[in-house]
Amino acid sequence: QLQASGGGLVQTGGSLRLSCAASGNTFSRDGMGWYRQAPGKQRELVAAIATGGGTNYADSVKGRFAVSRDNAKNTAYLQMNGLKPEDTAVYFCSAGRTYGSLYYPNYWGQGTLVTVSS
Repeated sequence: QLQASGGGLVQTGGSLRLSCAASGNTFSRDGMGWYRQAPGKQRELVAAIATGGGTNYADSVKGRFAVSRDNAKNTAYLQMNGLKPEDTAVYFCSAGRTYGSLYYPNYWGQGTLVTVSS
């Protein structure tokens, strides 16, 4: 089970850190991914982190977002800096598998809403 938190309302240029707490004992063996879905748009992969710590990012967030994980706490994070109105979306965390630069989700958490005001 995955529990995402940390969303909220922030002004343009602000920062938020999302957390994804996982239950169970497979966290350290799972890749983790953060997706987002804006109104009227498809869900898109924002960032993913492999079990070994390798990361991948969507071009739209490179240099602004950072994904990390703490296996001791069974938690993944998404640090979001320099937020823009176009980052407004519901953000979802997932657990899955990474293959090089590819990520395949297997399990989903509930979403957390991020709203960036202009």
